[in-house]
This record gives sequence, C-alpha cells and structure tokens, in this order.
Amino acid sequence: MADALPTDTSTFRSTDGGTARPTAVTSRILVSSLIGTSVEFYDFYIYATAASLIFGPLFFPASVSSLELIGAYASFGIAFIARPIGGLVFGHFGDRVGRKATLVASLLLMGLATAAIGLLPSYAVAGWLAPALLCLLRFGQGLALGGEWTGAVLLALENAPPGWRARFAMFAPLGAPIGFLLANGLFLLLTVSLTPAEFASWGWRIPFLVSLPLVGFGLWLRFNLVETPEFAEAVAETKPARVPLVEVVRDHSSQLIIGAFGVVACFSLYYVVTAFALGYGTTSLGYTRLNFSECS
Repeated sequence: MADALPTDTSTFRSTDGGTARPTAVTSRILVSSLIGTSVEFYDFYIYATAASLIFGPLFFPASVSSLELIGAYASFGIAFIARPIGGLVFGHFGDRVGRKATLVASLLLMGLATAAIGLLPSYAVAGWLAPALLCLLRFGQGLALGGEWTGAVLLALENAPPGWRARFAMFAPLGAPIGFLLANGLFLLLTVSLTPAEFASWGWRIPFLVSLPLVGFGLWLRFNLVETPEFAEAVAETKPARVPLVEVVRDHSSQLIIGAFGVVACFSLYYVVTAFALGYGTTSLGYTRLNFSECS
C-alpha cells in the first residue's frame, strides 16, 4: 500500500524513491483537472435541474403537465446518447493529437453550449425552433462531457510520479459532486431570492450564463499546461495508432464492457434520485421547489 501523503511541501515524492516533482507543477495539474470537471459537471447538472423545474412549460408546452415533463426529460436524455460519442471522438484525437488540446476543446464546447441555452427563446417566442435548438445544444453538452471525463483523469494520471497515479487520478471524479453542489446551490439561492414568475421569466437563465466566467477560468488553467510527459514519450517512441479505438476493443474489451456497465449503473441510479425525484416531487407530489430542497 502507498505511504501516507508527504509532509514536505516542496515536492511530491514517489513511494519507491523515484524522482520528485515540484509542488507548483503538480498543484497546477491537479487544480486544472479538478476545476475543469467541476465546471463541466456544473453545466451538465444545471440542465438536469432546469429540465425538472422549468423546461417543460417553456420549451415543450402541452395540455398535460406530465407530457411537458416527459419532453424536458427526453431532451435531458439526449446527452447520454452524445456522451459515448464524445468519448470516442475526443478519445481518438486525445490519443493522436494530445491531451491538452482535446481538454481545451471539450471545456470550450461545454461552455458555449451551456451559455447558448441561457440565451434561447422559449417555445412561445420561436415555436418549434426553440426545442430543436435546445436539443442540439444538449447534444453538444453530452459530447463535451464525454470527452472531458476520461481526458481529465488522464491529465492527472499521466503527470503523476511513480506510486501516485491513483491518488492523482481521483481529482477529476471529485469534480462531479462539486459541480452538483454548485449547480443546485445556485438554483436554491434563486428559488429563495426570486418569485416564481421572475424565476420562470429570466431567473432560470442565470446559472447557464454564469458558466461563461467559470469556463474562462478553466480555460486559463488549461492553456498554461504542457502536454503530459507520458503521452510525449509514447509519441516519441512510436507513431500513434491510426484508430486507437480498434486497439482498445481488441486488447481491453472485457475492461471496457465492465467499465461501461459500471458507469451506467452509477449514473442511472444517481439521476433517478436527483433529476427525476425533483421533477416528480414538485409536480405530482405538489412540493414547492424550496420545500423539496429542504426535504432532500
């Protein structure tokens, strides 16, 4: 088992006596990995919350409120079709071009798609074009998060000194709960501060537009990174595979299948008890948004 975290603040030392790595470098790498996934999951979760609370009547009006909610959840589900596609696309170019470039692209795509959602007209203003654009932008969010998740893990893992790979890699997944708390905390603050009419009119747009400065900060961090040394060494030794996915399926198919089912089990349960429960509680059960937040 790896030793406890070192108390020396000047270096991260490997557990096998290997080369030390300056704290300034590792801190920037880990913060970039954590902040990037936090911002992307914030963007992803604010859509889940808005779909449960407001998107039904705004973009999918129907004579029955349950049909409005179904339409909103259907648009929410588009991202789960896009996420594996994003993983394939960004993973392909990440293995051929580099980790840094694809991580910058995924974060930029997520930020632009999220901010654009905050500027969309409603169905009452633009008709069918409004939900069509909403679904398109949601697909963009899914593509971006599909590329972000594994890319951010690789960014930290491939910069880790020997003996520290698992602990470095954990920083990217920590962005998921941080993004969730930021997203729902902001919606709770808006619920307390605004009237229902103000929230429905313009308040729901604020969390989407707040994404822009968050993404800008994340991009600043990532533009100041260099390519991971492990990727640079691999490219120097041999030419990248023409289609990296073929090698993954051929050499690691069992791990790929197990990992895919594990992620499906995790996130399906998660979104049932968050997004679906929020929509069900505030419609069928009659809770107010504030009361439901307090109960949960």
